[in-house]
Formats: sequence, C-alpha cells, structure tokens
Amino acid sequence: MTPLRILHVIVSDRFAGVEQFVRRLAIVQATDGHDVFVAGGASDALAGPLRDAGVRFVPVTSIRAAVKAIRSIDVDVVNSHMTAADIAAATSRLGGPRQAALVSTRHFALRRGTRGPGLPYRVVERMLDAEIAISRAVADSIHVPSTVVHSGVDPVELSGLERTRTVLMAQRLQPEKQTALGIRAFAASGVAADGWTLQIAGIGAQEAELRALVAELDIADAVDFLGFRDDLPHLMQTSGMLVATTPNEGLGLTVIEAMASGLPVVASAAGGHLDTIGGVEGGALFAAADVDGAALRLRELASDAQRRDELGAAQRAVQRSRFTLRAQADQTEAVYRAAIAGERR
Repeated sequence: MTPLRILHVIVSDRFAGVEQFVRRLAIVQATDGHDVFVAGGASDALAGPLRDAGVRFVPVTSIRAAVKAIRSIDVDVVNSHMTAADIAAATSRLGGPRQAALVSTRHFALRRGTRGPGLPYRVVERMLDAEIAISRAVADSIHVPSTVVHSGVDPVELSGLERTRTVLMAQRLQPEKQTALGIRAFAASGVAADGWTLQIAGIGAQEAELRALVAELDIADAVDFLGFRDDLPHLMQTSGMLVATTPNEGLGLTVIEAMASGLPVVASAAGGHLDTIGGVEGGALFAAADVDGAALRLRELASDAQRRDELGAAQRAVQRSRFTLRAQADQTEAVYRAAIAGERR
C-alpha cells in the first residue's frame, strides 16, 4: 500500500499517558514507512526519540498554534488526541479546502462537553471523519460512533527474574486514581506481617495527604514513596504484584506493561481493566472502591506463589495476543485509510 503522511496533534507541553501513547504509535508508524509528524507534547521527552525514528516534531501548546501546524503540514490524515486538539483539527478546516482526513483518538471515558457547554463540541464531532476509542469502556461513554483499537506494547522477554515481596502502584497521585484505596487495601490485607512492602511510583498533588494516611494506618515501615521513576519496566520485573485502583481508567497502559512483564495485576473491575484483565481466568479483580475486596485479592495472591505465577503467565499471554503495538498500528492504519477514502469521495 502507498505510505501515508500522518500528523499527530496534542495541545500540550507535558509527557503523560497520552503523549507516551503518541510517541510509541508514531515511532511504529514511521518504522512501517509512513511519513509521520507530531505536534505537541514535552519537547525534552519527545523530540529526541522521535527524531531518531525519523519522525518530525513541532512544539504546540495552544489551539491557535495547533491550527497553524495543521495548516502548514501537507498530510493525508490528522490524528488528534484530546479535546483541544480535536477543536484545532476541526478549526483548521474552516475557510479552506477539506484536504486531510480528521481522525480523533479518544483516551478517556467521557463525552465531549461533560464539563462545559455541549453544543460547540457537537459541531466539532460532525466535522471529524472517524473516532478511535482505546477501549470498550471509552466507546460506550463518548456517545458517538467509534472503532475500538486497543493500545499495545512490545512483548517483554523474561529470563532469570527474581521477584520480591513487593506490591507496586504506578500512577499519578491525583484523586481520580484512588491511590488511597490501594494503601488502605494493603494495610487491611495484613501482608506486611509476612514481609510484603508497598512501593508507590508517581508524583502528584495528593502526596502529602497519602503520606499522612500511611502514618495514620501505622504502615510507614512497609511503604515507600518512590516519586517519579523512569525505570518502571525494571520495577515491574522485580515486583510481586501490581495494584491498579482507578475506577474509570480509559484502558490502563501501566496494566498492559505489567501484563507484558508477567507481573500479576490486581485491579478494579471497571473501565478499561475489563478489556485488559477482565477475561483472564482466575483473575484478580475487585469491585470499584471496595477496600475489603482489594485486600482479599492481595491476601490470596500474597499467600500463593504458584497462583501468582499462573496469573502472571495468563495475563502475559493475553497481552501478547491482543495488546501489541503491531496490532494497534495495523488497526489504526485501517481506520485512517477508511477515513481518507470517505473524505476523498
């Protein structure tokens, strides 16, 4: 097939989950022979790796700058990420010829305009040619037709691992992530008495509050706040379990990375977690916001090394069959080509 010219747009100067998603996908697309551009995201985290892969990067921190970037780059498809970028993509068509197909990737289980006037967002939605949802939970929440394309990661080769008695949480310390639930569940499980520790990798506004909770629960000796870590793959290959507490996760890239590492995941039975580990036999899901349920799952796994190994292997098999970058890139390209064909008609 003819290579595509692809522009990813994020109105951002950060490097969080969405920006990481774009970096991974853009690099695979460039490796496949497509001409790829990325506009937006943190320059220090994106520019170098993208340049090494042959992807051109342009910093964008406002809708106006995004519109300018879209209009200045001749591409077949503009893939926007998050609402501000969607607005920029739609605005780029006003007063000019409709050239590039517009495809939006939806990362969150929210309808546009949930937190503001909805009418302008309905206009934006009518101007888009296609929408991609990263999970069934997102697709069911956005109230527009979409194609589900799961995020993926590269397979991880495992050899000579020595897992420790560590429960890992890796997420931003923000209220919506419900890190406190994981701390309370760890305390209630009683596994600290058997030598298990809890490591929390991440930063955010709730850190002081969470440290106070740890002190209140009298588990400070068993809990480590690691701050921001850029070595999560190593942590995942040496930890004993991962806890994912977010009840409304779009999909959960950290969970997929843990699955790839064979690290057994204990997660809330909600959102994208139902797509990732929900169908794994012998899974370790707990009802959203259920501290006792989470504690029970932790206690069951902590006391059974064979079950941990079996669950980690089963979740890894699911990742290798359903959540790979190869599958994500192929399915995304199919959406692009369908949108382009529709636009040209």
